[in-house]
Amino acid sequence: MNISNRVNQLKKSAIHEMTRLSKQYDDVAFLSWAKPTTGTPKHINDAVINAIKKGLTGGYSQSEGLPELREEIVKKLKRDNNIEANTSQIIVTIGAIEGLAASVMATIDPGDEVILPTPTYSTHITQVRLASGIPVLIPLIEENNFALDIEAIKKVITPKTKAIMYCSPSNPTGTVFPEKDLRKLAKIALENNLTIITDEAYEYFVFDDKKHFSIASIPEIRKNVITNYTFTKTYAMTGWRIGYLHADEEILAQVKKAHIPFAICAPVASQYAAIAALKGSQDCVVEFKHHYLKARNLMCERLDKLNSVFQYVKPDGSYLMFPKILSKNGEDSFAFSKDLLEKVKVSTTPGIAFGPTGEKHIRLSFCVPEEMINKAFDRMEVYFRF
Repeated sequence: MNISNRVNQLKKSAIHEMTRLSKQYDDVAFLSWAKPTTGTPKHINDAVINAIKKGLTGGYSQSEGLPELREEIVKKLKRDNNIEANTSQIIVTIGAIEGLAASVMATIDPGDEVILPTPTYSTHITQVRLASGIPVLIPLIEENNFALDIEAIKKVITPKTKAIMYCSPSNPTGTVFPEKDLRKLAKIALENNLTIITDEAYEYFVFDDKKHFSIASIPEIRKNVITNYTFTKTYAMTGWRIGYLHADEEILAQVKKAHIPFAICAPVASQYAAIAALKGSQDCVVEFKHHYLKARNLMCERLDKLNSVFQYVKPDGSYLMFPKILSKNGEDSFAFSKDLLEKVKVSTTPGIAFGPTGEKHIRLSFCVPEEMINKAFDRMEVYFRF
């Protein structure tokens, strides 16, 4: 049997391994899934049912997506991201993940380097490796709310550096990178002719008067940026697998070459769901944000009661947080998460899944009902009495 060395050398996903292990137990308190539990809003479901009844969903769309959907995305980008775009700069993708993969494939050659501030979403690192690139992992400054280390980024740039890839609001830390730091990043990219690939999946879930800033809204850097978005988080559409990316036409033509063999096109039924999401009431997004804010505050209150065990940075965005484990058994985050599951049936995500700087941490998700948070922390309090 012939197996690609490139794939064979990839480590098994700690995120998916914890999901597999969690399914072996009943009555698990899940804080590990970055998956909204609210369900897709009714008006979106109804629109898709109507499209199916009309026979609109049985064939392919254009590879870049339905024209009506791309027109709605252009309106959204101008309204919410301050990005002036047109439909020829949009590709509808299978979630943000496929768009990010196509972005990486279109940007780097084997041996090229991609800078990733870490901890970061593990899939970003894997996508670079699958493209035979070299991830250059630059630690975020944890003591400064997981801030970007701009000076460290400058120092690691070499002739092989081709891109900087980041997510904001961050998975797993919940950090919202401020405009002033992203403008510094844009300056670095311009000076070194680098592409910036962004994952802005949690753009609407920003708290405490912080603001989400899309780096592609800076006119002089726009031709160097591939921005990826998703409907998954915003509208609780995890299973629909629908997202989109924006880039200048010159870059987009190359990204499309990677998108077509990966996907042909995004699922057409899901594209009609996305149209309904953008054209319909946005009250659901406001309600989700309100729920996540309350849940975040509850999780912080419960963590405060375990301050001898956990040290945390209050997340400014997303519905995720990344506490540091102060006890000695947290030095191996996977072993810690596994032990927590086995002993008190609480499912968390080991920090090592998000890069080496994630070790000694766990990722906790607060997109769950408040009773789930309380159940999990009640059990963790018992665990730490052992």
